Amino acid sequence: MTKITAAITAVGKYVPEDILTNAMLEEMVDTNDEWITSRTGIKERRILKGEGKGTSYMAIKAAQQLIEKKKLDPKEIDLVIVATATPDMQAAATAVYTASQIGATNAFGFDLEAACSSFLYGMSVASSFIESGKHKKVLLIGADKCSSMIDYTDRATCIIFGDGAGAVLFEPNEEGLGLQDEYLRSDGTGRDFLQVKTGGSLYPTTKEAIDNKENFVRQDGKTVFKNAVFNMADATVKILERNNLTNEDVNWLAAHQANKRIIEATANRIDLDSSKVMMNIQKYGNTTSATLPLLLADYEEQLKKGDTIIFAAFGGGFTWGSIYLKWAYNS
Repeated sequence: MTKITAAITAVGKYVPEDILTNAMLEEMVDTNDEWITSRTGIKERRILKGEGKGTSYMAIKAAQQLIEKKKLDPKEIDLVIVATATPDMQAAATAVYTASQIGATNAFGFDLEAACSSFLYGMSVASSFIESGKHKKVLLIGADKCSSMIDYTDRATCIIFGDGAGAVLFEPNEEGLGLQDEYLRSDGTGRDFLQVKTGGSLYPTTKEAIDNKENFVRQDGKTVFKNAVFNMADATVKILERNNLTNEDVNWLAAHQANKRIIEATANRIDLDSSKVMMNIQKYGNTTSATLPLLLADYEEQLKKGDTIIFAAFGGGFTWGSIYLKWAYNS
């Protein structure tokens, strides 16, 4: 009996029109283009503006682009997963609203939250639904309106994050393509170093909390950077070793776009040539759950059937891991 694997068969993306450049940030906080570029690699980021526009707005747009490109009947979609750290609201899942708005009336949906690792974890979940044989078409969307949790007077965080969304469709494959292996990890002792304190059940929203700006993201940059550099690189090495892969076997590294130095450290750890490293952080900044699908969308035309792609991510919590996937089509 032929083994069923879960392959990505289509991608879509959406980034807002409004651009926040380093020069614009120089007018807002004590920073400058040279400092931001040298430490993060970021030149600009997209910001979603407009009343009533949340994460679902971008998720819907990315999904619609995928549906149009694939010429897919949305009624054929079985499941919609939205990987996000910034859902539209509590209790009402963003994925459910997204599914309804794109016409996926036969799908069920749910959100998946693991900070910057959300999409990576979502790849594992989506693939499991396909490999089980229960579902044929799973739409996985990574989307975040990071600007909704950023204090634009805090130069440590406002230079990093941007808004965006990317979507992929997982379908069954009998050619041995698609997701091959995964190495996923987490460590709850890390949650003190990167978090939005208020708004959850532990610290509900109060006037005092808002006055103290506890509804914005805060991070211990040095601790997060150190852990991200080690764990993303370590996970990447482990996935290669487990599958007897060398750097020659890798066509692409798709690493979470949080900081150019972290991406380069991961590539250097496996001695991978820079031409094989997907990079768009300079255009979008850190879009959290959207970075990996945005990479696939931006590099789709360069991807060839059978290409080996190694994904790696690190996020708050702490969460991290790596996935080995074989690309399933020529664009």
